[in-house]
Amino acid sequence: MRSVRLGAGAGYSGDRIEPAVDLAVSGELDYLVFECLAERTIALAQGARQADPDAGYDPLLDERIRAVLPVASRNRTRIISNMGAANPLAAARRIGSIAREFGLALKVAAVTGDDVLHVVTSGNWPIEEAGGRISELGDRLLSANAYLGAAPIVEALAAGADVVITGRVADPALFLAPMIHEFGWAFDDWARLGQGTLIGHLLECAGQVTGGYFADPGRKDVSNLARLGFPIAEVRADGEAVITKLPGTGGAVTAATCKEQLLYEIHDPAAYFQPDLTADFSDASVEEIAPDRVRILGGRGRRHNGALKVSVGYLDGWIGEGEISYAGPGAVARGRLAIEIVRERLAITGVNLSEVRADLIGLNSLYPGASQAQPPEVRIRIAGRAQTKAEALRVGNEVETLYTNGPAGGGGASKTARHAIAVVSVLIPRELARPRVEILETTS
Repeated sequence: MRSVRLGAGAGYSGDRIEPAVDLAVSGELDYLVFECLAERTIALAQGARQADPDAGYDPLLDERIRAVLPVASRNRTRIISNMGAANPLAAARRIGSIAREFGLALKVAAVTGDDVLHVVTSGNWPIEEAGGRISELGDRLLSANAYLGAAPIVEALAAGADVVITGRVADPALFLAPMIHEFGWAFDDWARLGQGTLIGHLLECAGQVTGGYFADPGRKDVSNLARLGFPIAEVRADGEAVITKLPGTGGAVTAATCKEQLLYEIHDPAAYFQPDLTADFSDASVEEIAPDRVRILGGRGRRHNGALKVSVGYLDGWIGEGEISYAGPGAVARGRLAIEIVRERLAITGVNLSEVRADLIGLNSLYPGASQAQPPEVRIRIAGRAQTKAEALRVGNEVETLYTNGPAGGGGASKTARHAIAVVSVLIPRELARPRVEILETTS
């Protein structure tokens, strides 16, 4: 039975590049997929595009494409990625320019249409997470990007694209699309689409399924993480798949690593809402058939719910923060005193903050009130939310003044102030997002 080989080249925007190069060189891949978008990532990218119309795509796009494009072209491996972020057309043009530098004749497809800010601002949509309406955000709205499905990527592949660059697309759809294209699966073949979505979900975070996020020394030991290999899926036309990795690379592919990734970020394994379908992983089968080879079966699905999720980014004021360390006898007591001083100083000087948080990192930042032995060192972090940058800066300034104003022995102070970018979700009817595919051709 015919099969295709899909490799995961990245699991987030700043991921390692060498494992993708290894896959391009030695993976015998049909497709190399880079998943590089998070909810906050695209909101930041939209801000970059507003400042520069030619910006807004992934900051590592140049480096990744230069590293893999020549060998991928030589090995006839097609590339799919959401590195287009807020500006897929500019990203496609940049990839075309890089291809010309290497003397490569390629078709580069840009998938657009996920930017639905005009739709969101023209309707008073309910916010899914915390109630309220989108109109309550007023002029603080920064971005609104719908999660598109596999269809426009399939269209681009059918048009002969060697590289497909998208904006916001559901992560599993990046992998599902080449399966649909290669095997001719129908868009209402819910069983196969469900299985393909399961495979895509296992691959989307790259090194997580090969043992990276799984590793826990003494409980779940994974070898050679510094040379972690990224996953490959060998997929048959009926949807059966084997998850594996390149021989000799670090990490591990086991039933346990696959099961943890299968449940990662899944609110309900029987109803995983995607733009292409509602996937059902409740009968999934995960079976180790050889070292670093796990067979995946049992993904199912049913018709989608008619809506698309939209990730809405907005400006939520400024965050100011400061940190300083204390070491030696009495470090914890001095750290606690430092926090009291800064809190009192912020009140005395009238800093206008809507929220303040103080942590003794290593002692109570994750588990407040936990009983622990006194550590020989501690680092305090104080952060506050303000409406202006000037007010936010005052938080770090007060922490810095602890150097000479006590308590004793503070060192390594740092301070920052940054825009707070928040993200919420709304649902819109799927017909309000209109995906488009544009093909750019390069000549050698």
